[in-house]
Amino acid sequence: MSDDDLEQPNEKPQKSPEGERTITVVAQPADTNPSGDIFGGWILAQMDVAGGVAASRRAEGRTVTIGVKEMEFHKPVRVGDLVSCYTQVLKVGKTSLSIKIETWTTNHYNPSPLQKVTEGVFTYVALDENRKPRPVDKS
Repeated sequence: MSDDDLEQPNEKPQKSPEGERTITVVAQPADTNPSGDIFGGWILAQMDVAGGVAASRRAEGRTVTIGVKEMEFHKPVRVGDLVSCYTQVLKVGKTSLSIKIETWTTNHYNPSPLQKVTEGVFTYVALDENRKPRPVDKS
């Protein structure tokens, strides 16, 4: 299977990220599966870190992840890729926030055009000092 096989038919490829670049890391050999590609779980963890940063900024305090939905992997990530997560607040509820997260890569050693490798929507809840849900200011 080639990378192109993972593209959705009849769907125009997105040319640039939506949202704010929140984190960038280099994919390391220790993060690979037996086939040499980066583990999906490692990518998911990076996305959760980025989403947590965005949620905590918006909520102006501590947040926790309560759900992940609409997760879709488009292309594999390779060792040495620069992995950047872009975040966008989709919805603010009474105590929760939905954050769209897109993950894009480029080659660390030989910079190439950005490619979207995965995306998903993560939900976070704002917590108070007693670790209980607290309201998120809707401003």
